[in-house]
Order: sequence, then structure tokens, then C-alpha cells
Amino acid sequence: MSGNNLVLPIVLWGRTAPTHCISSLLVLDDCSAVITGCHDGQICLWDMTPELQVPPRAMLFGHTSSITCLAKANACTDKQYIVSASENGEMCLWDVNDGRCIEFSKLACAHTDIQFYQFTIGTQREGRLLCNGHYPEVLVLDASSLEVLYSLVSKISPDWISAMSIIRSHRTQEDTVVAVSVTGILKVWIITAEVSRMQDLDPVFEEESKPIQCQNCQSISFCHFTQNSLLVVCSKYWRVFDAGDYSLLCSVPSEADQGWTGGDFISADKVIVWTEDGCSYIYKLPPSCLSASEHFRSDVGKTREGAVPPLIYKIADQPDKKLLICPPVTRFFFSRREPFHKLLIQGDSEGRLSMWNVPDSTPAPQHSTPELPVSCTLSLQESFDGLMPVSSGIIDQLSAQPGKEQPIKVTASVYIPAQGRLVCGREDGSIILVPATQTAIVQLLQGEHMLRRGWPPHRTLRGHRNKVTCVLYPYQVSPRYDQRALVSGGVDFSVIVWDIFTGEMKHIFCVHGGEITQLLVPPENCSTRVQHCVCSVASDHSVGLLSLKERKCIMLASRHLFPIQVIKWRPADDYLVVGCSDGSVYVWQMDTGTRSHTRPYLNLLCVLYYVLQGNLPKYSHNALVVQAMKTNVSDPDMHVLFFDVEAVIIQLLTEEAQRPNPTLVSPRACTRIFKQVKETMKETIKEHLLDDDEEEEEEQRRREEKSKSLSLLEYNLTMDTAKLFMSCLHAWGLNQQLDLICLERLGMLRPHCPISFGLISRGGHMSLMLPTFKESLLRKLSVATGRKLTLSDIVGKGTYGLSRAVTTQHLLSVISLANTLMGMTNATFVGEHMKKAPTRPPRPGGTPESPRRGSSAPQSSPPPQAHIKQGWSQLAAMHCVMLPDLLGLDKYRPPLLEMLARRWQDRCLEVREAAQALLLAELRRIGVSGRKDTIDLWAPYLPQYVDTVSSRESRPMKIMKFNQSQTLDLTQKKRTNRVASSLRSSLPS
Repeated sequence: MSGNNLVLPIVLWGRTAPTHCISSLLVLDDCSAVITGCHDGQICLWDMTPELQVPPRAMLFGHTSSITCLAKANACTDKQYIVSASENGEMCLWDVNDGRCIEFSKLACAHTDIQFYQFTIGTQREGRLLCNGHYPEVLVLDASSLEVLYSLVSKISPDWISAMSIIRSHRTQEDTVVAVSVTGILKVWIITAEVSRMQDLDPVFEEESKPIQCQNCQSISFCHFTQNSLLVVCSKYWRVFDAGDYSLLCSVPSEADQGWTGGDFISADKVIVWTEDGCSYIYKLPPSCLSASEHFRSDVGKTREGAVPPLIYKIADQPDKKLLICPPVTRFFFSRREPFHKLLIQGDSEGRLSMWNVPDSTPAPQHSTPELPVSCTLSLQESFDGLMPVSSGIIDQLSAQPGKEQPIKVTASVYIPAQGRLVCGREDGSIILVPATQTAIVQLLQGEHMLRRGWPPHRTLRGHRNKVTCVLYPYQVSPRYDQRALVSGGVDFSVIVWDIFTGEMKHIFCVHGGEITQLLVPPENCSTRVQHCVCSVASDHSVGLLSLKERKCIMLASRHLFPIQVIKWRPADDYLVVGCSDGSVYVWQMDTGTRSHTRPYLNLLCVLYYVLQGNLPKYSHNALVVQAMKTNVSDPDMHVLFFDVEAVIIQLLTEEAQRPNPTLVSPRACTRIFKQVKETMKETIKEHLLDDDEEEEEEQRRREEKSKSLSLLEYNLTMDTAKLFMSCLHAWGLNQQLDLICLERLGMLRPHCPISFGLISRGGHMSLMLPTFKESLLRKLSVATGRKLTLSDIVGKGTYGLSRAVTTQHLLSVISLANTLMGMTNATFVGEHMKKAPTRPPRPGGTPESPRRGSSAPQSSPPPQAHIKQGWSQLAAMHCVMLPDLLGLDKYRPPLLEMLARRWQDRCLEVREAAQALLLAELRRIGVSGRKDTIDLWAPYLPQYVDTVSSRESRPMKIMKFNQSQTLDLTQKKRTNRVASSLRSSLPS
């Protein structure tokens, strides 16, 4: 789902929150949001209220390994950018407001800490990212492009950097980078304006190198209150140094059974340090560490290791906290803007955020150290449990358990776009086959289906004795497989082959000694025997090739010592390559089942690059794709519905072209032609068929089998997809008359809960709104409008107040689809045409599918064609022009002009026209001043116009372009000039 296609995700999370084992966290400068990264690679955005509540808003997907560090990437208040890094070298630049991925890159080194640094050149401010990690230097990256500009290198004792801090000087133009290596050597680099402007790979060497005996350094912090002290925290002690000559002022050891993991200054005379078990302590520094004291530096050279400063507060671990699988992450943040909070925030492996508001005052002396009470604590699961109505899963209405609140969890899924079916394996061993659009409508939209029990029609397959772990439909990957074969694996060690149409169990493979973890399809160019197999991977470290044609296992490789992580193929040599978690690679002969050779502890990427070239699955554009996702292998499946707007439009227009046009041929001529063709066919059948009875019986059997196999598909998949999509996108509640037209005339359905949309950005990175986003949205809109809003105020229209990028995607989709439906015949979601897609023109005189009977049941007739077209026209006009006035500017996030400009020449005509109409409407709305600001912002990217008469003898005019390596062709020049002219003509002379 990547590329330039306009794709919108809608997610059904279910009642179980995704696993979020927090590995890093960050608080924005204005304390408006908390960002947490987890060991599984996801990033969660938590909105922070003035009351220090932290409802989760969205989850960002894009990293493929554990998040190691988070940092802010700009100092502006209007654009809140953060940068994230993972342990495999991936870096992403995110927009916190809407979850877009602005830029991404991948380096060969892993970062453990990133710090943002801003410098000024004249009137221009630029940002840099200083990174340290598992490499012996400090890399300096551009904060907007993530490109490496230069590096800070050590001449003396180069080694990995454990911790780093930036000391900003207010007296000189020189800033200092102070770092401590893993061997306890302090390094100092000086950054000047000339160094900051460097954009080559010439290294900058250190100015000072001094051993301070701080091995295993965890963090280093600079005192912004006095600018005279450094706090260095190691696992066995924390120390305070003079920032001038880095002499030791104070040293405090840790307890015997715990280790320090970090610390920071909370004022000029107080520090806070925390341990690996989640406890924190606030100490008052001795006078020898305070620059304002007359005893400053009095203990230099004679500091006693056993001297412990007074303990003011302690923050103990929660008494009811469960045993965690990894140490919690603790950070201290001091807000330099209103309301100037001093916050200690902790995130643990259960996805829980705990927050303490650190006071400025010092308590009176007591017999015991007072404990600081927690200000707020919330986990993802607790936020899910507090939702009303509850967050729905994809088949919750079919998975209810008598006497239990939680439905049966879905543990494996596969979507079959050609049939519109969703296959869901559950934790009780059963498999459900259900129409995807129908079950999504049940979960998201209101209608008569809410009163029907067991809706939609479905089929249940029972054969596994316990949880289903994986499901595969081989025909979807390659047409060489039988269209009826469905393969499933479970924790009962078995692999079962099903007939997807009849629900019959065809065969059971019991060859593994552990639960099945993967089911794969071999590539096309394997041997003929292997092409009819599926590859099964089990938890007992075995791999099998199971032949669906021969109904037997033709190869079982079970000598792997560690869990299997990846399977690759080399068909030319008949090799199956197995990569294990310890880095070893096993190569097996597929036809014989013998092990060719083993390469232990090799780099898997190098070997697999040599083995596999071009075996990536091909993506075919479908109007709807349902993708099962999970953040951790222990989680149940959540399902994301990807709507491809261009594919929906193409399928709608294709069905429109297949419908018969009654104006071309008169009914009398159709009847006469049909009678002639019928008589000719009868004569041909009598001449060529030897046994009429056997052929009729065969045909009857085939018809019955076909009708049985398609019993779940008696609906128009394309129109059902459009109905679901348009019902979710429409801004309900703004125009009551239009809402009534949508319900009665167009057949749309109103949502019964706020819908969790998503946004796909660069490189396939994706942000998905959590079902708890409505709490954050209600708070923002209540503050903007000045009145308390309820859930009904945002159902159906709240998504247009989330972010500008989401508004742009939604408006483009709803306007382009409304214009497409307006040009179609009988484009309403009410009537008989919704039951089945048109395959051929109806025969005069009646057919077996639609016989002419006088006693037929009355059907709901669709509205007149003119009324339908008028309804779609009003819907498009409201979203294109009237939405800002109806919704109110305080609740409306306008579309992004740059995103609309990129769609100005979209390959899909309907999307192109929608983008052009939206862009012109938005330019009119923002007025003269807004258009002037847009011109000033776009000026570097627009053509430079000169007088053609005076420039005939001059050199050819140069055009400023987005990409200097490519030249614009003549057609693109004319289009760009036309856009620029329309923008400039709207400005005052």
C-alpha cells in the first residue's frame, strides 16, 4: 500500500490493547504530548492535559526493531517534529500533530542517544542532531534531511560514547559538547558557527580529553540554573563535577542491591537520580557544589566517597505493580514554557505511564524521608477498558462467549480480495469465513443489521483442538494452486487443508513437534513437485514441505539448534535457506531433504542478499484490503481496512461499463434476437450431444455446487465497499437535510462510534489513531469552542478536526468518489443491484436468476435517477466548499495546499479534479493575505519569470526545480506556469 496511490486506513483494534513495552520516552517542550517508543518498534503518542492526564492518541508504525532513543527535531512551536532511532540503524522524522513520516533513513550504526542542537547563521536558524551510540564518534546530522554532515572524533583513546550533553554558552558564540566514553574518559568538543556550517565529512577533533574514572556511565546532565555544574551518573555512583575544569565536587555511591540508571538537576541545589528498579531519590547538594555558596569548591581534591548529601524525597516503586519483564524507563523533564512543570515520568513494560509533579519547595525535616505521591498513572489496557462503547474487533458479534465479557480472540487472519472473504482463526481452534465488508459495517455503522443475531452470514470450520496460529490461501499467492485449498496451522502441531467453498476438511499433516508459526508459498521457478507444496515452520525449529497434491510431507528439516527467523529460496540450485536467531544459516536440498552445508554466525543480510533476488510478493491493486496486524506475537490480531480510492473508482466505472444501456437496443428487438439465438442453440445441442440426460445431470450438479460455494457472496462487493467507505467519510450532523438524503436516497449508513482512521506517509510509514483518540479530540475542541462537548458532537465529523493531513486525504477521497457516483447509473446503495454485481445484460423473458412472476415479493425501488445525482452533487459541494462554515473554523483543520498541489496532475482523473477543486476553494477561503503567504513559502520552488522581449539576447532562462538532477519537460512547464499564474493573479497588483 505504498507509492502515490491515495490509500486510507481504518483500524478495528478490538478490546485488547496492543503490547507496548516502553524502551524510551520524550516529553515535548510545551508539555502538550508524551512520546514513547517500545521494544517492538512502535511509537505511541500520548496527549498531556493541563491536569496532567495522558490519554493515548495514536500509534506510529515504521520501525522494524526496538526503539533506542527519541528526541525533538525542531524548536518551533507551530511544527512539532521528533526523530526516532532503532537498534538496526533506522531513523525517522515524524510530525507529532498528524503522525506523518517527514523523512527516513538508515545508517550502518545504531544510536543510543540523540540530542537536538540549534544554531543561528545571520537571521536563519538551522537544526542539527548530535548522535552517539555503538560507534567511536559523535555523528552530526541535519535535522530536516537526516543526512550525516560531519562527525566529532577523538584523537586520544577513541571509544564508544556512553553519554553526552551540550553546554550552551550565553556569553560567547562557542558551545561545548561534553561526552564520557565507556572507559570513563571525558571528551570535550567546541562547536562554533564555522563548524556548524560544515557540510562535508571532515572530522572535528576534541579540544580536551581527561580521565574521570566514570566507567559504565549512564547519563550526563548540565545544570542550566547555574551553568557551573555537571551531573555524571554511573551504575555504582553519581558524581558532580565543575563545568569549568571538570574537577570532582561530590560523589555518592549506590546501594549494594541496586544500580543508578540516570539523573538530572531539578534546581540549582537539588538533583534527582533513579535506579533500574524504578525508584527515584531527590538529594540536596552540599554547599561545595553550589557556585553561589562561599564554600564552593572547598572539597575539591578531598571528596569523601562515603559522604551522602541529605535525602529530601523518595519515589518508591508502586506496591501493587506486577513483576515487569524489563526495567522501567525513567526521565525528568523541566518545561521552559507555561505552565513550567517539573515532571518525573516513568514507562514500563506493561505500557503504563506514571507521572510525578516534583515540587520546588523543600519539606521540613522529618524522622523518615517523605514519599512523593504519583500525579497520574495510566496504561494502554486501562484506557481501552474505560471506553464506552467498547472498542470493536472485526468479528466480535460472532465471537461472544456466554457468561463472559471478552469475545473469543482472533489469532490469525487472511483476506481474499477476489471473493471478498475474511478468514479468521481463533484461539478456540475454530475458523470463521465471513464477508469482510459486511462484518465491518456491523462494527462501524448503524442499521437493521444491528438487530440481527449472527449477522452477517458466515461459515465455521472446526478441526484444530487449540489456538489457530496461521492461515494461508495459496491460490491468492499463485494461481498454480487449487482455488479451493485453504491451509491452517495451530498449536496442536497440525496443518489442516480445507475446502474453502464447502467447508470440508481434506487432509491433516502431523509432522512437526511444536506449534506451527509460519506457512509460506515457494516461488514460481521451483521444481514441479515443490510448486504444489506449502512450507511450514514450527516452534520445534523444524521446516517442512507439505505437498497439497500428493497429500504427504516431501521434506522435513529438523536439525536447527535455534528458533527459525527467516526462510528464503534459491530455486536454481533447489536450495531452501533457513536463517536462525543465533545468526546461523542452514542450506537444505529440497527434493532430497539433505542438508547441503551450514554457515554458523554469518551475517544473515549478506547471505540472504546472495540467495534471494526478486522474490518479493507482487501487490495487485484492490479496492479493499484487510490486513491483520499485531505489535507482538502474543497479541490477538487487530485489523486494518485499507481503502484504495483509485481502485474503488476503477471498479465502479468498470461495473458501470458492464451495465446494459436500454437506449441502444429496443426491448422488442432484444426479444426477437434472443428467440433466434435460442432456437439455434437448441439445434446445435441436439446434433452434438450423445447423452442428453448425463449432461443435464452434470450441469445440474455443477450449478448446485456453484450456488453452494457462493452462498456467502450474494452481494455487490464493489458497491458494498463504496457504501462502507463513503459512510465513514461523510461529515454527519452538519446538514440535517443532506443527512436525510444520504440515508434514504443514497443508502448510506451513519456511524455509531468515532472511527479510528489512519494516515500512510513516506516509505509506507503509518499512523493509526487509537480508539481513545476521542478523549483528546473532545478536550481540544472544547477548549477551542469554549463549551463542553459530548461524544455525539464528534461522531461522524470529528476526523476533520484532527490534523490537516487527515483532512486533505479524506476530502480528496469523498469528493472524488461522490463525483464518480454522480456520473453512474442508479448509483445508490438501495435496491436489488446491491445484492450481486452485474455480470451480463439480463435476458428478456426472464432468467433462472430473475424470473418474471406476477407473485414476486415487492422490492424496495431505488429513487429516481435525477434525485440520486442531485444527492451526490450536494454531498460533493458540501465537503468541497461549505465544510469550513458548517463545521466552524475552531473545529476545522484545513487541507494542506502542498498535498493538493502534488495531486494537481494525479493519474486518476477523478482524484485530479477533486484536488484542483479543493485547491481553488482553499485559495479563495484563505484570502489575499493567505495567498501571499503561500507565494512567499513556495517562491523557491516556482519558476522565475522574465520579460521575453528583453531576454532574447540574454542566456536561456533557468528554472528553479524541486530536483536539480531532472529537467521538466514542456508539458510540465506549461502546467507549472499555469498554477503559478493562477496564484499570482489572485494577489493584489
